Amino acid sequence: MSIALDACAAQHQGDRKEQQDRVAILPHARKRGVALAVVADGMGGHTGGALAAEQVVHTAKTNLDQFSSADENPQLMLENAMREAHTMIKASRFMNEMDPHSTSVMLLLQPGKITWGYCGDSRIYHFRGNRLLERSVDHSYVEYLISTGKITPKQALTHPNRNVLLASLGGQDDPKITLSETVDLVAGDAFVLCSDGLWAYFSDEELGTLVAQNSARQACEILIDMARRRAKGSGDNLSLAIIKLNEALPAKAAGRV
Repeated sequence: MSIALDACAAQHQGDRKEQQDRVAILPHARKRGVALAVVADGMGGHTGGALAAEQVVHTAKTNLDQFSSADENPQLMLENAMREAHTMIKASRFMNEMDPHSTSVMLLLQPGKITWGYCGDSRIYHFRGNRLLERSVDHSYVEYLISTGKITPKQALTHPNRNVLLASLGGQDDPKITLSETVDLVAGDAFVLCSDGLWAYFSDEELGTLVAQNSARQACEILIDMARRRAKGSGDNLSLAIIKLNEALPAKAAGRV
């Protein structure tokens, strides 16, 4: 059985004065079937966050174009991309008075394999149909409180420090980077990368159902529209990339009517 790719990236400025998120789906410069999806949520005052997020995407593209899928470790490539972005964002502090930093989540698609990594609270979800197989665990204060049993996931939704990050690219400390991959891919698998401006408005179950029932583009449009309505005029920047693996339709035999 062959698999066809259905992918879409989208974003909305929300109710902020500036779009500081960046999202991209980047094809490899030379290798067919290899691509990188990136979501970066920039922070750091006027223009600072946007520059940080832009640096994440730029560094990711550079590392992707230099990546040799035949003999290089994909997890190491993603880690290097994030560490290089971290270094470049920190260096920009010496050229201005801003405090730029960014979250990052990246997904590397290769034939038969998907590798991903993240830093901060931009998320990646892996669904099979509408069932959640795996979700990234935010590098945030409330996730720490959940993991230590001090609060429940429900309490985390309204916790006053729910936006406090324990890791980011460009911050004072070395970034915490979590990496994983899967080779058990089947038609019906879907991956969602998104900033907290989107995932904050959806349960895992609702997100999986909407992605399963729609094309990647339709799902992006529906999710953005629902997030905007639920934000009620106080929404953050939001960005997402959806990668769906569908069963490929058989090609018609040549010359057959």
